[in-house]
Amino acid sequence: MTTATTPQLTRRRPRAFVEWRQLRAWGKLPDRESDVPGFLLRTAREDAGLTQRQLAERLGITQQAVARAEGWSSNPTVDLMNRWARACGHRLEIRLTDTSGQ
Repeated sequence: MTTATTPQLTRRRPRAFVEWRQLRAWGKLPDRESDVPGFLLRTAREDAGLTQRQLAERLGITQQAVARAEGWSSNPTVDLMNRWARACGHRLEIRLTDTSGQ
């Protein structure tokens, strides 16, 4: 007797930030969605209690640039993420892990 398996569903559209944040808090995000750079930046800003305008002033950029960087499909530079983290009282860590031994 063979059992049918459910196919892995792939999201075709970006998740809303509120949904993403809650699923992340519950530990229910798929691996491929856990490290969305824009949403991580927004989380850091909100946790620091800053508005987009306040953060923009600290970074020397426009509020619109902050809003764009906080999007699902944003592609911020490491320099921007590092400055952003510091402005929000965080430290940026980027880690590459060798998985060849698995």
